[in-house]
Amino acid sequence: MTTNAMPPDARPAIVLLHSSMSSRKQWSDLSAQLEASFRCIAVDLLGYGKSPFPDVADGAAFTLAHEVDAVNAAIAAKLAPGESFHLVGHSYGGVTALRLARQMRERVLSLAVFEPVAFHLLAANDAARVEIETVVAAIGAAATPRDATRVFIDYWNRAGAFDSLPGAQQDKFTAQIEKVKLDFQALLGEPATLADMAGLDMPALVMSGLNSPASTRRLAERLAAALPNASAVQTKGGHMGPITHGQVVNALIASFLVGAEVVSV
Repeated sequence: MTTNAMPPDARPAIVLLHSSMSSRKQWSDLSAQLEASFRCIAVDLLGYGKSPFPDVADGAAFTLAHEVDAVNAAIAAKLAPGESFHLVGHSYGGVTALRLARQMRERVLSLAVFEPVAFHLLAANDAARVEIETVVAAIGAAATPRDATRVFIDYWNRAGAFDSLPGAQQDKFTAQIEKVKLDFQALLGEPATLADMAGLDMPALVMSGLNSPASTRRLAERLAAALPNASAVQTKGGHMGPITHGQVVNALIASFLVGAEVVSV
């Protein structure tokens, strides 16, 4: 009997990680734009999309290591053993990408991040870290999950943003606030420092929004300076730029990936 086996897919792989309160669908337009040249592997982070809520033992802290383990499990079936890949992340997905890149440096061809919320990289007295820790404290002190969600949404967007949303959207976001709390626990508890970023010497692109909170703009500047082979770019919009200004952000990522692919050959 003769069978016609499909040839292996020669397109380089890209792993795409979304922000908190989002899902892998965030990257649908970028994936469609890149599919002719790349295999796009968009992952639902724990507690979002179709991924289960983290299963952490009572009393144990949720960490980025837990998140990365789940990402590795999700991509293992879609990559050949030891296969290299490009890595893209936004916000919490960006800080997860940094942890993944450090754990698998030999496999990561390039790194593109939009405002990774890696506030653990900053000193305790840094204004950017103090600002975000104040937000985290307000989320924790909120009287109800809905109030906590309002604090979160309004910080990353604008005052009144949560209340302007349709009720169904408010309910959807509120249902995810407990995972957001774990996201903050993980990113603020991560032990890596800016000095550790020197090991990430792959081509890197660090993006930020012109209208983003000062905390993430400052962090993006510090991170871009710490990465040995990074470029820094600011785009229109704010922290949610990959969603609100996807056409601009996607074009930057696509252009970067073409150059990074040449470098990695």
